Formats: sequence, structure tokens, C-alpha cells
Amino acid sequence: MKRLAIIWHSMTGGSQALAEAAAMGARATEDLEVVLLHAEAASPQTLLDADGYLFAFPENLAAISGVMKAFFDRSYYPCLAQIEGRPYALLICAGSDGSNAAHQAERIATGWRLKRITDSLIVCTQAQTPEAILAAKTIREKDLAKARDLGAAMAEGLALGIF
Repeated sequence: MKRLAIIWHSMTGGSQALAEAAAMGARATEDLEVVLLHAEAASPQTLLDADGYLFAFPENLAAISGVMKAFFDRSYYPCLAQIEGRPYALLICAGSDGSNAAHQAERIATGWRLKRITDSLIVCTQAQTPEAILAAKTIREKDLAKARDLGAAMAEGLALGIF
């Protein structure tokens, strides 16, 4: 049975909502195990044991959130040359842009020689004031649907051996 690891970090709930939506979409596929883990609970072994990955995180100060970056830092060398060719995709919750965080994560994935299956799903909340940035996020249904669709597509591709 194939395994999809969805590893996430969220400070205000937006990235968590995207990760949970992706997991919901992925769980509709039979013969696939979906592992949904907070980045602090995930380990290099999580990556080694999975056949594909969805990484969900916020962009903080135009960068990958610190907790997700710490996960990548502690997993990078233990997984180097052991997960090459596995598929991945990114879900990013951003205030206005998200592209720099996507670029940073894509560089890490390139180092691991992972295979990107689609462009990053970047959801912009338009949070621009300190109050809005720190407030709990509500993700629009159309964006949650995109995350569910991404999870379902990744799951089907893994289950069918396309990725």
C-alpha cells in the first residue's frame, strides 16, 4: 500500500485548514495510507516511509515558516539520496504573495531530487496589518476545494503508479 505524508505547520490555522482539506481529498482514494502530521511531530523517517509528500505551511516574512524550515533542516541530510524521484506538492498560506516561500521549498525539494507534480497552491489571505496577520484565518471554500483536489490528485497518482 502506498503512503502519502502531509506535513504541515500553521500559526493562525490557514495552512492547517489547507492540509486537512488535502488529507480529506486524499483519503477518498482506496489502497492508500494518508499520514497527516504537524512538522514538529514529523521526522526524517516520516519521509523515508512515504511514497509522496504534500507540504503545507505559511509564508512568514517572505520565507518558509520557522517550524517548517526546522523540519526541513533536521530531515535534509538523513534523507539525502534516499527519497529521489518521489512526488511532492506545496500548499502555502500567505498574506499577499507566497512565491518566495514556494521558491525556498522548491530549492530544498530540488536538492532531494523530488519530482514536483504541479505548481504550488498559494492561497493569499490579504492579511496586511499586524492584527490581520496574527488573527485566526478562515480559508475560502474555493481554496479549500483546490486543496482537496490536490490531495485527491496526489493520492490517485500514487495509487495508480503514475508518480
